[in-house]
Amino acid sequence: MLSGQARFPVAPSVFRFSQHGQSGAWFSELLPHTASMADDLAVIRSMHTDATEHEPGITFLQTGRQSPGLPSIGSWCSYGLGSMNDNLPTFVVMNAERSHPRAGVPAMSDNLWSAGGLSPAHAVVGLRTGCDPVRYLKNADGVSPAVRRSMLDGLGDMHPLPQEPTGDPETLARIEQSETAFKLQSAVPELTDLSSEPDSTFERWGEEAKHAGKFQNAALMARRLVERGVRFVQIYHRGWDVHAFAPQVLPAQARDVDRAAWALIEDLKERGLFDETLVIWGGEFGRTMYAQGRLTPTEYGRDHHPRCFSVWMAGGGVKGGTVYGETDDFSHNIVKDPVHIRDFQATILHLFGIDHERFTHTHLGLEARLTGSGPARVVHGVVA
Repeated sequence: MLSGQARFPVAPSVFRFSQHGQSGAWFSELLPHTASMADDLAVIRSMHTDATEHEPGITFLQTGRQSPGLPSIGSWCSYGLGSMNDNLPTFVVMNAERSHPRAGVPAMSDNLWSAGGLSPAHAVVGLRTGCDPVRYLKNADGVSPAVRRSMLDGLGDMHPLPQEPTGDPETLARIEQSETAFKLQSAVPELTDLSSEPDSTFERWGEEAKHAGKFQNAALMARRLVERGVRFVQIYHRGWDVHAFAPQVLPAQARDVDRAAWALIEDLKERGLFDETLVIWGGEFGRTMYAQGRLTPTEYGRDHHPRCFSVWMAGGGVKGGTVYGETDDFSHNIVKDPVHIRDFQATILHLFGIDHERFTHTHLGLEARLTGSGPARVVHGVVA
């Protein structure tokens, strides 16, 4: 993307940074709410990846490989830990809207939340914005809940017929999915109805949390899902691909996530869920310290940078008030405690009580694991 650029001027941020908390973690002025909870966060400043483009990068982060086909981390957790509820899925994904019209929005595909070779029982359910949160969930016109129940009972009687002689687990998984869909018909309307939330919720979260499609609303839904026993929730928030107009786009992007991330953690604490819920904020790679495009106070951008970037973690099993890793003065290379994507995945699984080296699934004769076949280690420096 920089092939036609004759020079690569180092461009410091136009936004102020300051230190916060006992750890002295540095945060941008665009993230005041996040900065206020510095002592709850473990900030990893030395992440690095093998990918340089969005789709391979996100796929690598989610599945352990840059090419599609393997299970995503949400499906892996469903496979390893099972469900904690009877009426909602184990793994839910949501896509939040960008707020700035100039925000870059890379393409995404279902590969990012695929169950791969795992049983369909571990597949994701997408929660959409608007009046129809889950596709194909509503009964067709003229089909009552009683008729739907009768149809599912009939399918339940029929499906074991081909399953019994072959022992095919896919057949049983289809029965389970049909039953889950039936239960979702009553569970989803209750989940998405925010009228039960007190006024204090929106005093904390802001009015944006009432509007479907906003990140704030998705984060509030994530809290409601966790309260109801959903094992793994992911929110994708596109718009951070600032090849240009970074000074214009980043304030809007930060406003979307900053207060909502703080409100989510405050809500989890209030409900006694913080210590058993792992919260992660981050992306697939970083951005260059040199400018892309015109270097002006309002128009400069930054290209993709896989050599170093930051993420933060909080909650279940995380050592709050931690800053881990260090880059050089130009934020171009790591100089202390590097954390590869595979290390990060191994650490997430460790916090769930799973040994990444022993946690495998055999599909088509191949033994797969989230961390792949390369070296991976648990980052004990961020573990409480």
